Amino acid sequence: MKKLCVFFVGVWSCLIGNALAQSYPTKPIRLVVPFAAGGTTDLMARIVAEPLGKLLGQAVVVDNKAGGGGVMGAAELARAAPDGYTLGLATASSTATNPALNPKVPYDPLKDFSPIINMAATPNVLAVNPAFPAKDFAGLLAELRRKPGQYDYASSGTGGIGHLQMELFKSLTHTFVVHIPYSGGGPALRDTVGGQVMVIFDNLPSAMPHIKDKRLIAMAVASPERLPDLPGVPTFKELGLEPVNRPAFYGIYGPKAMPKELVQKLNAAVLKVLQDPAVVKRIEATGSKVIANTPEQFAQQLKVEFEVYKKVVDAQKLKLD
Repeated sequence: MKKLCVFFVGVWSCLIGNALAQSYPTKPIRLVVPFAAGGTTDLMARIVAEPLGKLLGQAVVVDNKAGGGGVMGAAELARAAPDGYTLGLATASSTATNPALNPKVPYDPLKDFSPIINMAATPNVLAVNPAFPAKDFAGLLAELRRKPGQYDYASSGTGGIGHLQMELFKSLTHTFVVHIPYSGGGPALRDTVGGQVMVIFDNLPSAMPHIKDKRLIAMAVASPERLPDLPGVPTFKELGLEPVNRPAFYGIYGPKAMPKELVQKLNAAVLKVLQDPAVVKRIEATGSKVIANTPEQFAQQLKVEFEVYKKVVDAQKLKLD
């Protein structure tokens, strides 16, 4: 009898899911972006939101909920109803680096969400102020090893991807550079360009203007291959540091327990948007690359990212400042 009840519950759940997916959406959809307006994450959300809304027949409204390095926005999504009317912009900071560093974040990054799609990946770059003694990666490594603890690096904040990627770099290269956390990527860049800090690990879109103007020197990029705009800059994989070769990512996910049929419908809709040449052009203009994977592939990626950064936190004995 128990098995029969489980069977009927499963069938009923499937029917409900199908019915919801067929009628969805009947009202505007909120897309929670866990960072302030104007950054790369916000830009990526807005590139996709408008055409996605047109495709679905209901507006997709971007709602910026900044705070805690992405934690506040992710926490709000985790509390939302799994009906598809509240979605979130998933980033490495909100789903991997911050949860890995802070076990008290108010959600489980692997259990409290329904992955839908990873839309795009953006290279990160390790760069130095022109006053730094070295002008290439080999020289950088030699200088850091020669003077452990004598150089600082800037990040957008404790627990962010720039912080954790630099700590991963330090653990693999056996170097010691002092972490200087800022309240955001803008202030961190400003002080690195100004020479108050010598080293930074940052998203490429925000660092690139300074690199082009020779106010920063790119040492290495976290990217699958060398970048057309920086052909002389090696990837971390080329340098034998493949674990660091992790681009930032921008995905869409929902609260846990979203019906599978609804997840699939949203995945298909975003995939169609990401096939639009105009959308692709806007994404690639940020230095990013379209990914467009399945919910299952995105779920696996989130798991791998969290595990990588948890190992960094443990190896480096990192704690919240």
